[in-house]
Amino acid sequence: MNVQNYLSELFSLEGRTAVVTGGSSGIGRAITDALARAGAAVTVVARREPELKTTVDELTGAGCRAAWVSADLATAEGVRQAADAVLAGFGAPDILVNCAGVNLRPPMGELGEEVWDTTMAVNLKAPFLLGERFGPGMAERGYGRIIHITSQQAHRAFVNSGAYGVSKGGLEALARSQAEAWSPYGVTANTLVPGFVMTPLNARLSSDPEKVAALAARTMVGRNGLPEDFAAAAVFLAGPGSAYVTGQSLFVDGGFSVH
Repeated sequence: MNVQNYLSELFSLEGRTAVVTGGSSGIGRAITDALARAGAAVTVVARREPELKTTVDELTGAGCRAAWVSADLATAEGVRQAADAVLAGFGAPDILVNCAGVNLRPPMGELGEEVWDTTMAVNLKAPFLLGERFGPGMAERGYGRIIHITSQQAHRAFVNSGAYGVSKGGLEALARSQAEAWSPYGVTANTLVPGFVMTPLNARLSSDPEKVAALAARTMVGRNGLPEDFAAAAVFLAGPGSAYVTGQSLFVDGGFSVH
């Protein structure tokens, strides 16, 4: 038995193209690295050009195929421009990872329309629009993988879930709807559900040592998450070995959700 050939049949992304929104920092960065090192040509979509350039330079320096697109996903026009730029680069993606998000969580009684609308635009509408743009093409080609990064707050309320929790709950429902529509044609749609991960998105909570320690104690493994904890799960859901997994929420949380 050739172990390398067997693993390649299950997990290799050679010849595939991928898009990762929010892929220049935090969990998105770890997923970008993983997909690129597994063989995919990856386009990273985010706002900040310095982080985008650093990400792509490091990957291309390691022999990977990578490109970047600077875009504001808070508007439909920004999403359209990003999608156009993706297509002009490596072409139509086989893999779409929606990791870009905003974490605006004032107390519910202070939550106004502006925060609500911004949260829904970035966290939910942009993934919907990108799915509508790329999903049908995946179905026509007979292969596609859509992965959304959601949150514990899609399932339980804590630490001012507010609009953020609603948007992530909607994102999990979107994955099921996409799975219903396109899985008969070889396209899977799933979500990765983190526990608490020390990333820039969680900077406010990360600044409170007591809360950080309490969240770690709630896990079964005794620590909070790291971005690299998501690499293998993302490669699995993006690859050929996950063809029979769709419409699911995979918790990568150290047991946080069941403790």
